[in-house]
Amino acid sequence: MNQKHQENALPLVSIALPVFNGAATLAVAIRSILQQSFENWELIILNDASTDHSLDVMKSFQDKRIRLVEGSENIGLSARLNMAVDLARGLYFARMDQDDISYPMRIEKQLHFLQAHTDIDLLATAPTIFKGEGQVLGRWPISSEHEEICAQPWNGFHFPHPTWMGKTTWFQKNRYDSRADGAEDQDLLLRSYQVSRFACLDEPLLAYYEGTRPLKKMLRARRIFVQAYMRQFMLERKYALVLRVACLLSLKMLADIVYALCPSLSTRNTLTPLSKLEESRWEALWHHVNYLDAK
Repeated sequence: MNQKHQENALPLVSIALPVFNGAATLAVAIRSILQQSFENWELIILNDASTDHSLDVMKSFQDKRIRLVEGSENIGLSARLNMAVDLARGLYFARMDQDDISYPMRIEKQLHFLQAHTDIDLLATAPTIFKGEGQVLGRWPISSEHEEICAQPWNGFHFPHPTWMGKTTWFQKNRYDSRADGAEDQDLLLRSYQVSRFACLDEPLLAYYEGTRPLKKMLRARRIFVQAYMRQFMLERKYALVLRVACLLSLKMLADIVYALCPSLSTRNTLTPLSKLEESRWEALWHHVNYLDAK
């Protein structure tokens, strides 16, 4: 499926990359898209009124498949993703974050799966988790089938947001809600899972950067999650689930506080170690996007 880009043809895949003050990591994220094995894509980079030199980094790449949207107002992740959906010309829509790295076969493998399984609306993958200068922490364990992914909607969906790729028409129909920024992915999944089909590939095709999260930011994300879920369950008149979510998230917020006070307790013991092959692939990718392709 190593197709050459045709300048006058519409892209098959649109990739959204919202950016806010991501100058330190953005170049690596963009390079990881430029070295995709599948080439018929467009990369929509949306500057959410960054105050660092992110815009300079964006403009340093001259590939004609890159579309730059300069934002003069900070409107948030959900609004930028909806904007990217509206601008998308591809039949499929993918996304990633400004500090993440896509493996070279990511788009090709996700596209192949979606084309072979036309009943699937949205596809994720098991991400590699790294920190610092490429130090691997492991990878997220995932559930592959829709029924497993959606087994406990009140407890959230283990469905890594930066790895999403799906039908553009699905994203057009199922919009992000800016009220849920911070838990926008969970809110969207909760509102759509009963009328959609999800799947997840048990293969690392994206590397997710694990940065330090201040306690205040963690608690804010928990609060937004609770509000989004309560809003939806109240709308569906599932009052028992409202109480369950409130109790469950209270315990999780307490755990966040404990981990913040005792960092040694917050080790990623739920992560799966990478195999030797996966480690070698990660090392090659890290070297490639940081050194071989550096401009």
